[in-house]
This record gives sequence, structure tokens and C-alpha cells, in this order.
Amino acid sequence: MTTAIVDTSTANIASVRYALERLGARYRLTETPEEAQECDRIILPGVGAAGPAMKRLIATGWAQALRKDQRPLLGVCLGMQLLYDYSAESDCEMLGLIPGRIERLDPGADGPWPHMGWNTLTPVKSDEPLLEGVPAGAHVYFVHGFYAPIGAHTAASTQYGTGITAIARKGHVAGCQFHPERSAKTGAQILTNFVKGAA
Repeated sequence: MTTAIVDTSTANIASVRYALERLGARYRLTETPEEAQECDRIILPGVGAAGPAMKRLIATGWAQALRKDQRPLLGVCLGMQLLYDYSAESDCEMLGLIPGRIERLDPGADGPWPHMGWNTLTPVKSDEPLLEGVPAGAHVYFVHGFYAPIGAHTAASTQYGTGITAIARKGHVAGCQFHPERSAKTGAQILTNFVKGAA
């Protein structure tokens, strides 16, 4: 199987590529949907601001394509936020694949903004395929200033000032607010679960 990586021109593309290479997974970096036609699944990476990222997805045709595509899709960090309806960052509409709004994170007494560091995963749905082989309380690495509140499509959560959706899921569409490609053994397991069969 081959995984398409959507070229969003953001900083974590290289680390996603290296993580897949370490797993021995086949991938293709794709600027347009046409370049991903022969791929079996799709990763949408992202670091930066929601508005510019959405403009690029629209300009390359990916926004329209992802709204129709039925292949397994994994959004990473900003890529997960792009899956939602709307973001308070840049005050813009997103892909609308997962219902809900992305809000600005208020860390309160838990620490500085943005949230940067290792936090634990708390499973919310016991049947989430990305979490196969991942123990409750495993640590993953976060870098973000906006977040998805816990809701009907939260598969795993974490806590930083408030409850945060760490993994989201709606059908074939999933997202990780954290960076699995930078989350050591736990992240490698989550990526393995996606590229080797998790829908």
C-alpha cells in the first residue's frame, strides 16, 4: 500500500516522510489530487496558520477532492484542525469533514501558550483503530495554540487548561492533534496502524 502525503508546504512534511521511511512504508509526496490517484490512503500534515493552509488546499484542488474522497485520511496537527468546519484562527471555514469548531487554547494554570510538550493520551472510544497496541496514558508530543474541544467525534483526549481532542474520528477521516512523527514509539505505533490498515 502507498500513502499520499499532501504537500501543504509546511514544516512537518519532512518529519512525516522520515517517520514513514523508518517504518518501511511506501509514500508519495503529492502537490495535487491527481498525483495521489494510485495511493491507498492520505496524510494531511500541517504546521502554521489555518487561513493560509486552507488557501493552498483550495488553490491545489485538494480541498474539493478531500471533501469527496473515501480513502482513509489522517490529519496531523494543523492537518487535523483543517478537517473541522471552522477555525477561530484566521476566522475561516475549513474542510467540514468533522463537525465542530477549532478554538483558541487557554492553558490557564497548566502552562504557557502555545502548548508545547509531552502529554498523555486518554482513550475515549475503545474501538479506535489508531490506538491498537497503544496503552492508556501513553505520552505524545504536542505543539499547538488552537484546539478542538472534546465532543462526539473525540476518540482520545488530553488535558492542558481544558479538555482537548487528541484524536478525532468520523468514519474514514481521523486526525491527531499531536505529532505522531515526533512521538517516539507511541507515535510510530499510531502511524503503523494507519498505513498498514486502520481505516
